[in-house]
Amino acid sequence: MVEKSKKAEVLNLSFGYSPAVKVIRSINLPIYQNTVTALIGPSGCGKSTLLRCFNRMHDLYGQVKYEGEIKLYPESVNILSSTVDPIEVRMKVGMVFQKPNPFPKSIFENIAYGLRVRGIKKRSYIDDKVEDSLKKAGLWDEVSSRLHTSAAALSGGQQQRLCIARALATEPDLLLLDEPTSALDPISTAHIEELLAELKKSVTILMVTHNLHQAARTADYTAFMYLGDLIEFGESDQIFTNPKEQRTENYITGRFG
Repeated sequence: MVEKSKKAEVLNLSFGYSPAVKVIRSINLPIYQNTVTALIGPSGCGKSTLLRCFNRMHDLYGQVKYEGEIKLYPESVNILSSTVDPIEVRMKVGMVFQKPNPFPKSIFENIAYGLRVRGIKKRSYIDDKVEDSLKKAGLWDEVSSRLHTSAAALSGGQQQRLCIARALATEPDLLLLDEPTSALDPISTAHIEELLAELKKSVTILMVTHNLHQAARTADYTAFMYLGDLIEFGESDQIFTNPKEQRTENYITGRFG
């Protein structure tokens, strides 16, 4: 695989929920444009903690301590800087969680919500963006005739694709997926995995998954984390067939984790 340009980069990042305790330590990680990067590793190793640094979600929990940088390119902005508004970061970095969490609104209003928060009022623009986002999420054909019905009536897999569409509506630079299929059945999981191949044409994706087969199938790059450290990063084919680190091999072969 030819190396792509970077969309983001983690530079010597450490993070803790208090200054005294670091949950992740000295992480360096490139995120290449229009690719899927998977974060793998046993529970409690820091995968989701790292993911949530990208949209400053930890800021919601009070006294937290960031060290290092996360840069978004091409602007080369450090999104962890105290001079950068976390709300603006979250507009540039969309997130989809493990469990589908549609708002208690219509399908249409779920997608339009972020646009309205941004102050967009033009109805034709909102209509077009809702349709475009639902098409990108592979959901338009299933819901186009009932846009103004409750999102709660959708199946679990449809709700997760709705959440992806909602995240895409604000045209994020980066899309974060935190175990996006772990609560879904195999058919819905397959739909999401197929969707990732299409989505990466227009957005860069960083995904946490416990499913090693999923990482091998869908990710261009994979990073293995263990006890708060980044042990190994590389193209997924290399990580899963010829890992350089013994701990990586032990994990992917089921010897621990």
